[in-house]
Amino acid sequence: QVQVVESGGGLVQAGGSLRLSCVASGSIFRLYTMGWFRQAPGKQRELVADITSRASTNYADSVKGRFTISRDNAKNTVYLQLNSLKPEDTAVYYCRSSIGPKSYWGQGTQVTVSS
Repeated sequence: QVQVVESGGGLVQAGGSLRLSCVASGSIFRLYTMGWFRQAPGKQRELVADITSRASTNYADSVKGRFTISRDNAKNTVYLQLNSLKPEDTAVYYCRSSIGPKSYWGQGTQVTVSS
């Protein structure tokens, strides 16, 4: 069982920045694909960005150029830098760790962007 814990959410004004962190347990973190998802009230959970074990990244069109995903395998941590935040970025942000057919989710961290 992989434990996944997010942190770094909060309240920020439009145009501001936040950095989310996600720590996943396990000795093979370097092999995980790590992803950030978000879910706004009344909406489905959507992929924001992910990063493979080879550090290949993928972003939702809505966040390209504003958000950056990165990983530090020595710290078992993946980061999501959120810049130029918009009110529509308000959501609970979830981290997912996956390897093969298995996926593990964190409890989420709230990001609220005020206009």
